[in-house]
Amino acid sequence: MGAEAYAIQARNVKKHYGRTKEGPGLNGLTLNVPTGCIFGLLGPNGAGKTTVVKILTTLLRMDEGSATVAGYDVSKEGHLVRSRIGLAGQYAAVDEQLTGYQNLEMFGRLNRLAKKHASRRAEELLTQFDLTEAASRAVGKYSGGMRRRLDLAASLIVSPDVLFVDEPTTGLDPLARQEVWRAIRSLKEAGTTVLLTTQYLEEADQLADLISILKDGRVIREGTPEHLKSSFGGDRLEVTLLRQEDAVEAERILRGIGGASVVVDNSANRISVPVSDRTGSLLKAASAFADSGLEPEDMVLRRPTLDEVFIHFTGLNGVSNKEESR
Repeated sequence: MGAEAYAIQARNVKKHYGRTKEGPGLNGLTLNVPTGCIFGLLGPNGAGKTTVVKILTTLLRMDEGSATVAGYDVSKEGHLVRSRIGLAGQYAAVDEQLTGYQNLEMFGRLNRLAKKHASRRAEELLTQFDLTEAASRAVGKYSGGMRRRLDLAASLIVSPDVLFVDEPTTGLDPLARQEVWRAIRSLKEAGTTVLLTTQYLEEADQLADLISILKDGRVIREGTPEHLKSSFGGDRLEVTLLRQEDAVEAERILRGIGGASVVVDNSANRISVPVSDRTGSLLKAASAFADSGLEPEDMVLRRPTLDEVFIHFTGLNGVSNKEESR
């Protein structure tokens, strides 16, 4: 693919904090984000997600490497990069005292749009994000999902080529999350490239066309959600235990069925293993548990999840919901 086919490219980007040469920050990150896609950036706290976004949006200088956004060098042409991107942070930046319409008009004026143009753009975005009926209502009375949609709308005042969205649904209820997901999908349909960081693996699975998993400042795995799940194996046998003290014996049984690729989720008291013989493996496991005197709460066959892929490749039990400092 030619350079114009990529909205974001990063080559061997390094950023170190303090006097460390290896550790928190970025340790040779490479990314290729195709134009017009939703790109998910996943990783545990300290993996470098926030650092990546800060560098690509020109808020932080890299120590080594190179990167372009919308065809412009982030180190040498920062003003051109900034003119073609939008950034929606984790927390809504809108004014709760103003109405939805007034907020968008204000952002338009702050972006040096003429008053008439700012007004027209505000109306367009209110329609695009299904906020027309709430346009004259103070934002303080909006639901969480409505606020985040308004925040996304504000980041699109100048119709950016690339939008960076940092944890868009943190703290939202399931219904509000669905509202924001629809809004993000609509951005892709309108031609905007979206780079999404998220703490929710289900969110990346639902939205992202491509995903990169970061660990220790490097990309350790990348591909479509389906490709990543397929690389982890096919069907899985999942056992949920009634008692935590049964975990060691249950793990021994499942290793005898599926080999070494056992995933243990201690928080959910659940163990899973890849299997090739669906029915045979299920019967074998049921017999082994009965012979050991163990009675699991549940035993099912299913496809792998992105959560399991994340745990397997990072060695961590899921993405922490604590705010990442770097």
